[in-house]
Amino acid sequence: MAWSFPWIYPVRVIQVIFAIIVLGLTAYIISLFRGSDTVNFMLFNGIWTAFFATPYLALAPVFAPNLAHRFVIPAVEAITMIFWFAGFIALGAALPPAEYCHWSACNSAQAATVFGAFEWALFVATTVTSVLGALRSRSNSPSTKPAPQTSAHVGV
Repeated sequence: MAWSFPWIYPVRVIQVIFAIIVLGLTAYIISLFRGSDTVNFMLFNGIWTAFFATPYLALAPVFAPNLAHRFVIPAVEAITMIFWFAGFIALGAALPPAEYCHWSACNSAQAATVFGAFEWALFVATTVTSVLGALRSRSNSPSTKPAPQTSAHVGV
């Protein structure tokens, strides 16, 4: 029997890395300028993802299963996915055309937009997985906790 490592753990690591990159890029922009609401929101997204959402999503099902309610996990995933979608779209819309973006803060905002879009795509994948896992556990068990055999229970 081959040991299989759940694919969700490397994805969580990448989500944290991208969130920290966005956090650094937006903090740099804010350090140069006062920062717009859009940049501040992307800074919030980085903090929310790196220090709250992803640690909860990765650790609660393993170490505190009573905190990993089968509907809370998909809700946190979906909310975080929506945050990233709103953030990268708003930041991208606020950027000047690429031919006029020749200063470091503008380049940082471009990079934050790209990493935000990748972060959103990763959360789309994990949100779909967690929603499907919650629906599967609902059909298998009347309990509100994830069933042990579902993939949503292990790190999602």
